[in-house]
Amino acid sequence: MAVGNRSARAALLAVACLGQFMVLLDSTIVGAALPDMQERLHTQLSGLQWIVDAYVLLVAMLLLSGGVFADRFGRKRVFLAGVVVFTVASVVCSVAPSIGWLIAGRAVQGIGAAALSPASLALLAAAYPVPQERVKAIGLWAGFSGIGLAAGPLAGGILVDAFGWPAIFLVNVPIGAVLLLAGLRVLSESRNPSAPAIDIPGTVLSVLGVGALAYGLIEGGSRGWTSPVILGSFAAAVVILAVFVAVEARSETPMLPLRLFRQQLFTVSNTAMVVVGFALMGSSFFFSQFFVYVQGSSILRAGLQTLPASLAMVIVSPYAGRLAAKYGFRIVVTTGLALAGLGLLALGFVQADTGYGNVWWRLAVVGIGFALTMSPLTGAAIQAVSPQEGGLASGISSTTRQIGAVLGVAVLGAIVRTRESGGASFEAGLNSAFVAAGAVTLAGAVFTGLWLVKSEPSRVPGPTAGRSPLPSDPRP
Repeated sequence: MAVGNRSARAALLAVACLGQFMVLLDSTIVGAALPDMQERLHTQLSGLQWIVDAYVLLVAMLLLSGGVFADRFGRKRVFLAGVVVFTVASVVCSVAPSIGWLIAGRAVQGIGAAALSPASLALLAAAYPVPQERVKAIGLWAGFSGIGLAAGPLAGGILVDAFGWPAIFLVNVPIGAVLLLAGLRVLSESRNPSAPAIDIPGTVLSVLGVGALAYGLIEGGSRGWTSPVILGSFAAAVVILAVFVAVEARSETPMLPLRLFRQQLFTVSNTAMVVVGFALMGSSFFFSQFFVYVQGSSILRAGLQTLPASLAMVIVSPYAGRLAAKYGFRIVVTTGLALAGLGLLALGFVQADTGYGNVWWRLAVVGIGFALTMSPLTGAAIQAVSPQEGGLASGISSTTRQIGAVLGVAVLGAIVRTRESGGASFEAGLNSAFVAAGAVTLAGAVFTGLWLVKSEPSRVPGPTAGRSPLPSDPRP
């Protein structure tokens, strides 16, 4: 797409940024509303886990396909379709009469986000063909949209306190309307004729396999870890994911090229990204619940109290790439994981009577630590492949982080439920979950410290060379 004048490109940049802002706002605003959802919908912890994981699962498994869809069928078309799906699903969520309807709406939201997010970045890449201008545009895209990450807890606390949890979804309606109207006017259509074919079998198998694994982890606490349904879900996950690997190995245009994992740098960086998603999303799922249920805060106050983590991420993230360029991926990532792990361990020792002055810095350390990891890990994954596959590597990095997020919410929630079923308090369960997240993160620090080293870029077969870049956003 050739955008001839500066004002047209500025308008396109504004639309792309607003779209990503809406996606990231939704990823953190929901956390502030979880206590109100639990009370008004009369659901258990597993229901809250599904509200989060239904969304994250669909984003994780469809993100790569969303980028291919945008290239093949038109970036403007896929972007606007994503906006419509996301906005309509938000309305469904806001009027959901039951937990089942809300979970279904969240899943559809995930489908919309998986189309909207990569298409927004693909539009920018096409509009700014000069590399230096493109880097600046993507920097603005990441920076502005990252404001949604920090605004979520505060906006969620205010809206839930004033109107109840449905309001956090209705806020997407005016944003979606503006995006649709502005997008129709300012976006120009573009596509990539040489884009690879869509890997439908791989996409379907990945959703089913990770979904079955998440089901077993989330429902195991209530149904019993040895119940036939739970054992069956774990067995199905193993079989389906094994079939997925076999299908991807034989596919000419796989959604997840397994050959990339022959590069140590690529494998280690993506493994570490799973750890980041696991610990960050799994722990942040409980932040508001800790302040409301353990320390007795109001939902509005809890939203404010969780801000140090997200603010630290937004402030520090822009500097992480520069630090990695100066000191190397291994030092920065390992330092970040160590900080985040220590912060999470410190959260594991917070009690009901611990003053906020002794809590906020723990959240800030967690945010700083994870902010130091995400951009360098994506950069490491991109460096491990050839230049024409940088977009694909970025997309896989985002996908692995989201997979970690699905597992983090499921596993840490299972820890809390298991402790409670054994007679422990919710507070004790949260402490165990934070300690477990910290231990996993510190293990990740040791892992990257030992093995996050350079490797030779992988050679690229022709079909994937045309992929547009996919987002490596700062969302948890």
